[in-house]
This record gives sequence, C-alpha cells and structure tokens, in this order.
Amino acid sequence: MNWLDAYRAGDLEEILGMFADNAVIHCDCGGQKTLTGKNALRAYWLDRLKRYPAFGLNDLKPKHGDVAISYITTSGIVGAVLTFDATGRIKSVSCGPAVRD
Repeated sequence: MNWLDAYRAGDLEEILGMFADNAVIHCDCGGQKTLTGKNALRAYWLDRLKRYPAFGLNDLKPKHGDVAISYITTSGIVGAVLTFDATGRIKSVSCGPAVRD
C-alpha cells in the first residue's frame, strides 16, 4: 500500500508506519505548523483523516529524489513534497494548499 492509498483508506497505522522515527511534518493547511514525534504525528493524522479525507490523486512527480504529489481532499487540492530516508521511510513532508497556475 502506498501513502495516498493508506490516506484514502483511512488506515492510520499504515500511514504512521511509513514515517521514520524522526520524521517532521511542515504543514501550511489552515495555518503554519511543524510537527515532530510519534504523538504529534498521530494527532495530526487523526485530525486529517477525520476532517480532510483524501479522495484522489491530482498529480505526482519525482522531484530531485523526493516526490511532489497533489491530491484532492474535502478542503480542495493539497500539494505535498515527501522526502525519504535511506530505508525508504518518509523523513519529511511539506504540505499546503496547491497553487494553481
């Protein structure tokens, strides 16, 4: 299962298992916030799954070894850049409302 599939399925444990132990989320959705630590990531994803479920993929592009993804939620299109560690786990996510051309 990939990250967006887990998000659409509402599978909290699968999502959290994709993150490195020292992962960081930088989120500009509804105000800027930076989250670190397992408890903060769990609280963040519980809120996201409840209030902003993902419906589908908008775009996906490799970006200098990272992945830039945009997806559709109840609040509109969200853009995110996922950075991975050497083991393939997510070490950081930077996300926010997608900018339209």
